[in-house]
Amino acid sequence: MSTATSGRRRRADAERSIARIVSAARECLSENPAASIDDIAKAAGVGRMTLYGHFRNRAELVEAALADALRTGEEILSGVDLTGDARDALSRLLESSWSLVAESTALLAAAQSALPAGRIRQLHGAPAERVEELIRRGQDQGAFRTDLPMTWLVNVIQHVLHGAAEENRTGRLKPERTGHVVIATVQSILAVPAAPEH
Repeated sequence: MSTATSGRRRRADAERSIARIVSAARECLSENPAASIDDIAKAAGVGRMTLYGHFRNRAELVEAALADALRTGEEILSGVDLTGDARDALSRLLESSWSLVAESTALLAAAQSALPAGRIRQLHGAPAERVEELIRRGQDQGAFRTDLPMTWLVNVIQHVLHGAAEENRTGRLKPERTGHVVIATVQSILAVPAAPEH
């Protein structure tokens, strides 16, 4: 076997090993945000030394797991039709988003205890930009309010999604109702306020 071939094989083995570790980290941290390196290594079927060969510390591994979950979410959300009326487009986006948020809520909790807030905001950049663009379009169409700061509106929507995920997790909100509840809540928040009666 040539040196180049064995090098390629080693790289392929390493990539498979990394993918297995990241997948195990996503699973473990989704179930328990405090999952340890040992828990994750065991779930991935690798030793601690192998895991540390790819990730220097738990924070690096948590970041890789969160980035992987966000990448998967991004693939799903980029397929959502956001054309036409901004209200309808936002409803379609929220319908697809809440279940992704439900999956990543525990991952986010793990990230918040391991990563700087700025890094978490960076990783969430694309989803936040998509929502912001939609709100701006709705404002231009006269469908959404313009009297509150954009960053506030985007953050409130994220809080609603995380709240829905938590209600779902605790069984207070049934999965089949969650999409409707999220959409109704966000649409009422963004609705143009009625003009005061004189």
